[in-house]
Amino acid sequence: MTVVKEKKPWGGRFHETTNKLAEAFTASIQFDRRLYRYDIEGSVAHARMLSRQRIISKKDEKSIVSGLKEILSDMENGRFVFKPEDEDIHMAVEKALIERIGEAGERLHTGRSRNDQVSLDIRLYLRDEIHQIITELDRLKTLLVALAKEKDGTILPGYTHMQKAQPVLLSHYLLSYREMLERDEQRLRECHERVNVMPLGSAALAGTSLPIDRAYVARLLGFPKMSENSMDAVSDRDFVVEFISCASLLMMHLSRFCEDLIIWSTDEFKFVEISDAFTTGSSIMPQKKNPDVAELIRGKTGRIYGNLVALLTVMKGLPMTYNRDMQEDKEPLFDTVDTVKGCLHIFGEMVKHTEFKKERMFESALGGFSTATDVAEYLVMKGIPFREAHGVVGRLVGHCIKNCKDLNSLTLKEFRRFHAGFDKDVYACLQVESAVNAKKSLGGTAKDIVRKRIKAIEGKKK
Repeated sequence: MTVVKEKKPWGGRFHETTNKLAEAFTASIQFDRRLYRYDIEGSVAHARMLSRQRIISKKDEKSIVSGLKEILSDMENGRFVFKPEDEDIHMAVEKALIERIGEAGERLHTGRSRNDQVSLDIRLYLRDEIHQIITELDRLKTLLVALAKEKDGTILPGYTHMQKAQPVLLSHYLLSYREMLERDEQRLRECHERVNVMPLGSAALAGTSLPIDRAYVARLLGFPKMSENSMDAVSDRDFVVEFISCASLLMMHLSRFCEDLIIWSTDEFKFVEISDAFTTGSSIMPQKKNPDVAELIRGKTGRIYGNLVALLTVMKGLPMTYNRDMQEDKEPLFDTVDTVKGCLHIFGEMVKHTEFKKERMFESALGGFSTATDVAEYLVMKGIPFREAHGVVGRLVGHCIKNCKDLNSLTLKEFRRFHAGFDKDVYACLQVESAVNAKKSLGGTAKDIVRKRIKAIEGKKK
């Protein structure tokens, strides 16, 4: 029997070359090449460990490390040619290394597998990206606090069920999203802890009989922990799923803010004016100014949800341990990272270039019987049970609607027709400013409470 000369590093037991269609179908080099820096960083650490453990010679270590650094330089400067037949970034680097330094390069893969190598690469990559996303989050949180200070005292109507509910401070509204982003950052930091675990040394699935030193590699690569089970280490993508889940919540928060800006920019609301630089026009209607950036962030949220469902679906039926299906983890991950970073950055710029229309917001806050709850609480302070007070004010509102009046226009006599407990001091709680500043419970919208919250946030930053 004629044996076909092997062309793949793994091709020793094969008698036929890989079908070109199969080769193109299974290749991941077209997208996992972005891991090159991390693949080389992990390989340098691995080579140093092999030398330290006298599994390879010092001479081979120097050749390997020097060759890897040359490859890194070529890749960063666009001189490296990636080929589909190299399959993935690991094989591309190893093949180039062997071509450059010869036999010493063939020793690099000692004591490891692509299974633990790819897990390492993704963890190194995601560790860096989480740091960058947290930096963007911090910028956005700082922007929202600065805006909250700038808009001190600005009142707008708060909504529930998209119906006017109670007046609130714009500062309070802005800080509500800052709270959401704070939780997003907390989740990402917690996710980072589970990402920051070193899997190298797990090999294919069972570990290795060679006297490797995993702890030394972990120290070189800055990992505080190592995986404790080799089978779990090579088949684990929980950390990727968790990251995309965190990203989904973050995008949901951006999407909700964008939804408000989209509604508020309509002619019906006129609460905000988004800069021309972050809007577009219509190809047929010359008067149109469309909030396309906000709409696209809202739309891209669904894309991130899709990435989460895609990866959960890939993982849900896999037997232990590594399966090639897991190659499908990278495109959803990379797309999520790119999309979240892009959305965070442009969202902050858009908000910085958005005008909040104070007078229009205040005018709108006056309508919709937004101080009705304050009237009910006024009666409560007179000793009337809340449910009774609620009914009284509800009937008052019904009377106003029927007679085309608002609460401010009612006479004291009219108030007393509905309950004898009303006195002339009721008019104070009907004022929008008074209603806002009366909400002094912890976390409320009163000006003093909001200012204290801003001070507390700024104190933490110091």
